[in-house]
Amino acid sequence: MEARLDHLVCWVADPAVSLGFYERVVGLPGVRAEEFREGRAGFPSVRVADGTILDLMPYESARGVDEGTGVRGTAGHPLNHFCLAVNREDFDALQVRLKQNEIEVTGTGTNSFGARGIAPETIYFPDPDGNVIEVRYYE
Repeated sequence: MEARLDHLVCWVADPAVSLGFYERVVGLPGVRAEEFREGRAGFPSVRVADGTILDLMPYESARGVDEGTGVRGTAGHPLNHFCLAVNREDFDALQVRLKQNEIEVTGTGTNSFGARGIAPETIYFPDPDGNVIEVRYYE
C-alpha cells in the first residue's frame, strides 16, 4: 500500500497568531483562513502541498478531538517535530524571513536522511506555540 499524508494537527494557543506565523514567516498559504476570521470555521489550516494541510487546532478543542478519535489522552499531545521539504530558493528565502522576524534557528543539520534521500541542509525552529518545524531541501 502507498498512502499520502492528508493532514497533521498542531495544537496552538491562538490559531490567529499561528495562522499569521505560518502564512507570513513560513510562507504557507492559509486554508479556510477567511472562514476562520469570520467565525465560520473552528480552526484554520495551511497548505503544505497538494493534498496535504496542517490544521492549527486550538487547545480548547482538545476534548472534542479526543471524543472524535475515540482514543483517550491523545488530544493536545505534542509532536516532536514535522519536516517540510522545499526547493533551495525557498529554503534560503525562509532563512531571511526567520531572521527578519527574529525567529531563532534552534538547530541545523547536513546530509540528513529523509523521505527523498539525503538532504544537504536542514534547519529547525519553533512556531509561536513551541511546535518544532524542520525545513530542508533536496538536490
